[in-house]
Amino acid sequence: MARANAPVEIPEVDALPGFPLPHERNRLIGHRETEKELLDAYRSERLHHAWILGGPKGIGKATLAFRFAQFVIANPDRFGVVVASAQDLAVPEEHPVSRQIKAGGHPNVLHLRRPWDEKSKRFKSDLPVDEVRRTVSFFGTTASAKAWRICIVDAADDMNASSANALLKILEEPPVRCLFLVLSHAPGRLLPTIRSRCRRLDLAPLTPDDIRQGLQELAPDAVPGGEDLREIAETADGSLRSAITLLSGDGLTIARGVKRLAENAGQLDLASVHALADMVSARGQTDNWENFQHVIQIWLHEKMRTELAQGVGVARRYVDIWQKTNQAIRDSDALNLDRKQVVLDFFLALRAA
Repeated sequence: MARANAPVEIPEVDALPGFPLPHERNRLIGHRETEKELLDAYRSERLHHAWILGGPKGIGKATLAFRFAQFVIANPDRFGVVVASAQDLAVPEEHPVSRQIKAGGHPNVLHLRRPWDEKSKRFKSDLPVDEVRRTVSFFGTTASAKAWRICIVDAADDMNASSANALLKILEEPPVRCLFLVLSHAPGRLLPTIRSRCRRLDLAPLTPDDIRQGLQELAPDAVPGGEDLREIAETADGSLRSAITLLSGDGLTIARGVKRLAENAGQLDLASVHALADMVSARGQTDNWENFQHVIQIWLHEKMRTELAQGVGVARRYVDIWQKTNQAIRDSDALNLDRKQVVLDFFLALRAA
C-alpha cells in the first residue's frame, strides 16, 4: 500500500518514455555551426541578453539551450582561459553543474513550459501567465556577483497573449547577468516586439545521417536496419523526436498508410481510412497520434510546394486543409475531442479538394 504522503512524480511535457530529456543529455546531435555561434557570442565583447532558438520541433533546440546554460553557469568568466580555449559547449559529466542540471534542476536555471494540471491529469494547453511571472521571483533572488541566471522558455509558441506580454515586459528591462533562451518552432509567429528584443538563431533540420546517428546512439536495440531505417530517417523530416516516435507504436505503418491514402484521395478507400483512423485514435496510443500529425504536415508541405508552381490559387486549397486540420488537432487536444473524427475529416477534405 502506497504511503499517503509519498511524493507524486509529475511527468514532463513532451517526454518520450525510455529516452533522456534535453537537460539529461550531454551530447548534441548536429548543429555544430550553431553551437559555435553561441560560444563565440558568449566570449565576445557584447553578448545579447536574449536569444530565439528557432526551428522545427524535435531537432534539438532544448538540448542546445540546456547545453549552453550548463556551459555558462560552469564557466561564468566569459573572458577566462577555459572559455577562450573551448572548442564547443561541452561540460564534463562529473562537473557539479552538469550533475545538478541532469538531476532535474539548478537554482540558476528557470525552465518554463506548459505545466501539469493535477485536476484534469493532463498538461495545460498553453504556457500561462503565472508560469512566466515566476521570472519575477527568480531574478529577484540574490546571487553572487559572478553568477549567471538563465531562463529557458520552452516553447514560446505555447504562450497566450497574457504570458507573451509578461515575457515582453521583462525582456524590455533585463536583469544584470541574465540570459533568456526562447525556443520557438515558428519564430515568425511570435510578437514582433518580442522578436525585436531578441537575437534570432535558427537551427536547421537534421540530416538523414544525423537522424541515423541519433537513433543508433539513443536506441541501439530498437533501430531497424536497411530500408526501414532509411525510410524513418527520411520521413522524420529532420526531427530526431519524430524519428523516435516512428520507431514506437505503429509509426511506419501509419506513415505508409497516410501517404498511400493521401496520394489516392480522389478514389478514397473509406474502409482503409477508418482502419487507419482507429489505429491513430486508439486509447493510450499517443505516439500514433503524434506520428499522424507529423506525417500529414510533411505531406501537405510538399504538396503546397509542388502546387505553388501551378499558381497560388491551386495551392490555396491545401493551405485551407492545413489550417483547418491544425485547428482541429488543437481543439481535440485541448478539449479531449474524438481524434478519429480529425483523421476522417482530413481525408474527406483531401477528397473534396
